[in-house]
Amino acid sequence: MESPIDNYQKLIEKINYAKRENPLDLSSDQDLSIAIMNLVSIEEHFFFTAKKTGKDKYFDLLREVREMRKTLLGKIIKDYEGEIWCISKHLLAASMRLMEVGTKLLGQNKNREAKEMFDKSFELYSLFWAINFKIIDAKDIAKIDDEAISKEDKKKKGFFGKIGEIIKNVVDCCIE
Repeated sequence: MESPIDNYQKLIEKINYAKRENPLDLSSDQDLSIAIMNLVSIEEHFFFTAKKTGKDKYFDLLREVREMRKTLLGKIIKDYEGEIWCISKHLLAASMRLMEVGTKLLGQNKNREAKEMFDKSFELYSLFWAINFKIIDAKDIAKIDDEAISKEDKKKKGFFGKIGEIIKNVVDCCIE
């Protein structure tokens, strides 16, 4: 059985065909994914605020924000199996945290370290979309050579590099 990532060119053609046949409002989905990232962060802040202040009312707010986040995540993740829901949530949360660390490093003029964090953040964000667009199957990730997306891959940008390139072409936040 051929993996969805066995042939990079076929994959690009499949994505381009899907975009033409079923145009999606990906700019809204991208905005929604960023909102979900922030909701996860708000959940964390309510947790820590409740623990630091000893006030349980923050847990009530956490519960409300969590329910909102679950509802909104369901608008992006429509069909999933196994742990994909939780994997997706954690990919977005980790991406957001790495973005925040990169921003802090940038503010400290640690540009190289900031870029490393931004690159990792984008890799995780791209993986979120690749899994949820069903560009890849999460179970196939471990089967890929570190520097190639398939045996036929001659450019060898690495798995995250290839997925990042695909996501850059598919998800465009600037479409109005």
